[in-house]
Amino acid sequence: MNELQIALALIGVLAVIGVLIYNRWQERKIRRQTEAGFARPGRDILLDDERGGHALDRPDTGFFEPLIKDEAEGSMFHGRDVEEPHFGDTEMLLDAALSEDAYAQAEAPGEATLGQSPPAQTQPQNAPAYDESIEFRAVLKNLDGMEAQAFQDAVAAAATLAKPVRWLALALGSPAWEELSPQSGRRCLEVQAVMQLADRGGPAELRDLEALCGLIQELARAHGWQVRCEDIGEGAQRAAALDKFCADVDVQIGLNIVARGGAPLPIARMRREAEAVGMHLSASGVYQLLDSRGEVLFMLGNREPQGFSAGNPHEPETKGVTLLFDVPRVPDGVKNFDVMVTLGRKLAHEAGGLLVDDNLRPLTDTGIEKIRSQLAQIYARMEAHGVAAGSRLALRLFS
Repeated sequence: MNELQIALALIGVLAVIGVLIYNRWQERKIRRQTEAGFARPGRDILLDDERGGHALDRPDTGFFEPLIKDEAEGSMFHGRDVEEPHFGDTEMLLDAALSEDAYAQAEAPGEATLGQSPPAQTQPQNAPAYDESIEFRAVLKNLDGMEAQAFQDAVAAAATLAKPVRWLALALGSPAWEELSPQSGRRCLEVQAVMQLADRGGPAELRDLEALCGLIQELARAHGWQVRCEDIGEGAQRAAALDKFCADVDVQIGLNIVARGGAPLPIARMRREAEAVGMHLSASGVYQLLDSRGEVLFMLGNREPQGFSAGNPHEPETKGVTLLFDVPRVPDGVKNFDVMVTLGRKLAHEAGGLLVDDNLRPLTDTGIEKIRSQLAQIYARMEAHGVAAGSRLALRLFS
């Protein structure tokens, strides 16, 4: 063979090799594209937002795994070894259906947007009665349901904690949240233990939150349920901040009626005046003016150690009486304060006494106006914090 033939043969061989390499490269490229098309995406298309077409983040199922410390760290639990449950795709989709977004949509339902499907009837119709501004939450879930009876001991134990705990349940097949009743015989898809972060006894301490989470985690270990506790450290910080706000606005105003010159006051006359404006004698021996809900607007008490007695309406005399106004618990506070001042002036006039402050200084119109101004400032601060005076929220915090 001459040189030309050899060169042409080599070129032919190289061309064949090049075609083979190119075909293999194309084959691998097509395979990768095909595998990518069937690969599981990081976000689930079933969870896309129908309104905007953007995928929602998949629920973090690890967030609901039992929170069990290693033995080296000092476990909260002793004597039991329970296998952790496995949470698959079905549980992940359920978490999405019961997410806080679903709660918010159910809490404020509106007209369906054009092209948007109505919410599934199996989702909760209303949000759980949980208020993150004043509460700490621990959650248990189980697809197959949780017997309400299984919570009996935990409910009893939670009742001994320093702060009140409420138990909210979403029963299997039910669209609405309700108070958990261990004796109901129902099976629950989800149960929430909710602790109030502050009241007049002070803030919830770190140990209170740890104790609640301990109860919930122990149930999860015993039954293989999903569990989630809010961050305990962050909860303690919220409790301290809430308690500081409450302390700043927790004011009580006392107006006293005392006799002139130290002479005693006729109790019977003042009792008649109190009853004339609709006040009722309570079991504790004080007169109370109640609103339409049965909540106290202000009280009238005896400055003597003993209270007023229902069995002795003709008590002869006393050194003085006190009208007491619990500022954060009274709705329309300035108006109701004016009602109390009017009654105080009338009591002082009818009994021949003086209307004085807690330092026994006579209350003038200027002094009353100063108190009214301070009241307005307190109520404005409460409104800005989202706690209206006299609201159910305020009644819970200032109890």
